[in-house]
Amino acid sequence: MNKETLLIEIGLEELPARFVTKASDELTERTRRFMDEKQITYDQIKGFSTPRRLAVEVTGVIEKQPDQEKESKGPAKKIALDENGEWTKAAVGFAKGQGSDVDHLFFKEVKGVEYVFAKTFTKGLETIQLLPELQEVVTSIPFPKNMRWGAHELRYARPIRWLTAMFGEEVIPMDIAGVLSSNVSQGHRFLGEAAVLNDASEYEHALLAQHVVVYSDSRKEAIRNQVQDLALEQGWQIPMDEGLLEEVNNLVEYPTALFGTFDERFLAIPERVLITSMREHQRYFPVKDQEGSLMPFFITIRNGDHRHLETVQKGNEKVLRARLQDAEFFYHEDLKRPLHEMTGKLDDIVYHEDLGTVSDKVARIQKLSARLADKLTLTDNQKETIQRAAGIAKADLVSQMVNEFTELEGYMGEVYALKSGESPEVAKAIREHYLPKQADDPTPSDIVGAVISVSDKLDTISGHFGLGNIPTGSQDPHGLRRQTAAVLQIFHDFSWTVSLEEVFKMALDELQENKLLKREEKDVMKSFDQFVTLRYKNLLQEAGIRYDVVDAVLATDHQNVPLIFKKASFLMEKVDNTEFKKDVEALSRVTNIAGKNPSPGEISIELFDEDAEVELHQVYKRIKPVVMKSLMDMDPESAYNALTEAAPAIHKYFDGIMVMAENEQLRQNRLNQMSELANLSQQIADFQAIVFHADQG
Repeated sequence: MNKETLLIEIGLEELPARFVTKASDELTERTRRFMDEKQITYDQIKGFSTPRRLAVEVTGVIEKQPDQEKESKGPAKKIALDENGEWTKAAVGFAKGQGSDVDHLFFKEVKGVEYVFAKTFTKGLETIQLLPELQEVVTSIPFPKNMRWGAHELRYARPIRWLTAMFGEEVIPMDIAGVLSSNVSQGHRFLGEAAVLNDASEYEHALLAQHVVVYSDSRKEAIRNQVQDLALEQGWQIPMDEGLLEEVNNLVEYPTALFGTFDERFLAIPERVLITSMREHQRYFPVKDQEGSLMPFFITIRNGDHRHLETVQKGNEKVLRARLQDAEFFYHEDLKRPLHEMTGKLDDIVYHEDLGTVSDKVARIQKLSARLADKLTLTDNQKETIQRAAGIAKADLVSQMVNEFTELEGYMGEVYALKSGESPEVAKAIREHYLPKQADDPTPSDIVGAVISVSDKLDTISGHFGLGNIPTGSQDPHGLRRQTAAVLQIFHDFSWTVSLEEVFKMALDELQENKLLKREEKDVMKSFDQFVTLRYKNLLQEAGIRYDVVDAVLATDHQNVPLIFKKASFLMEKVDNTEFKKDVEALSRVTNIAGKNPSPGEISIELFDEDAEVELHQVYKRIKPVVMKSLMDMDPESAYNALTEAAPAIHKYFDGIMVMAENEQLRQNRLNQMSELANLSQQIADFQAIVFHADQG
């Protein structure tokens, strides 16, 4: 059977760079699903994208669906035939439903019972007959934002200007927003012409001839190589920002790297300001020398060939000069007053209409930081540094530089703090209190920044939870998931054993004092506990902890953050151990029985009438203080080892004692003994949640 190439290309007005990769992936994946659902086999599927097009190419596509023959099971023979051996209405209805008649029905035995069956045959359709349905795939691609144009009902990221749809040499008929499909694509907007395809397999080569590198990975590799070639020629280092590379790649169709220069006087501006200005405004790559110092050069990627590069270079230098002059002006204007004087303007910035101004938030952060510092028993010097840093941590928000580049918040605070004569510890804490911003960011490097960071984030989280602004689904406009995960990471990295719930409650106290809570405190606490549990799950599973181990650990009190992580790591080391399985089975047996005791009470030693009861009670009294002290010492391994000393006594107990005795008093006493031991076990984990393989042990 012959095989052909399928091609779909959507030609568009220039897409925003951030739309391109995701949309291309969606087109490829939706085409893959279409092919699978239609049972059209193929060899390979490949996505293409540029700012002006989204495309997918499927090679080795069969020309016709395979024919299908299947057997369908109907009613049992005794229902299909009446007492005279004639077909019943049930059998006739079954045959009709299968598109057959009773003459083609037959019987087969299934698990000792005979059933009536029908064999149906479906002839495969020609692939070209099915492919017009790909029009729905094209129109269903999701984008962050959509628009309408002309009188068309279709909502899409940008207007569709051409549509190339081919199966081998044939055009697949489609009509989307008045654009008819054809075998014609379009080349580079300025360097290329229309590309007429005689066969879908010509696509990539034909577009390259029209100055379009349609395969995103090839274009990205070309950019990377050209940048590195320039660096090698000039003896430079080019920090390759992958995010910037991805963005630039989605801005060009035919990349050509070139470099330009700027006045050395601008190097007096803080380095990160220069890099941010080059990246955010111009999408330039900064240049550094072999020692890592910024140089007065930049690299940019042109959407075109090597002609007239000097003109392009001068144009880019002119635009960058204007940007850097602005940055220089902002910087010097900001330096005309010390950082602490900027805090006065925070009264004019509304943080949230129901939570006050940024100045109000700073006051809450200061108070919460002080209370947290007391809990952590920090030194007076550390407390003073925390209060000073917390008081001016948000001051740079009113600076002209941060107003221009919001991503420089904190960084400019550190720069301006040092210029204002603040201590290096205060300056660093101002920058680091925003950490971690993203999942792969580090936590603050010292405890001063960590305390302010947690206080800031918990004020944000508690404030929104107190208003009922709790993330649902994928919606999280205030970044509460990320900030909660950041709080857990800081508690973990700094080994803070103070209760997270208690610190959150302190944040609520500050809101309550200012009459900012709109919900009952107990409801807010409950919501936060559920929310934190989910963040724990994400962090632990990202760290490689099995889902059942995560559930086992989180079933216990999880307010001691570092202890939760240590428990999970310890249990992951043990979970495939045969002896561990045996110990867990003993402990789970206790927990199982204890579950039948809705109202645990005190144990009466006088009611013990078997040696096994006495022995288990003595073991319990011996191991309980060891287990509890080990957990206080953050040593789950020692706690577990102490707990498992009870395993032999547990087995002996169940071998010789009937817990659910007929005597009610005796039964309750034994249940109380099980509850006592189960409670101790569950200080470490809910071992019943752990799943073992069938061949383990």
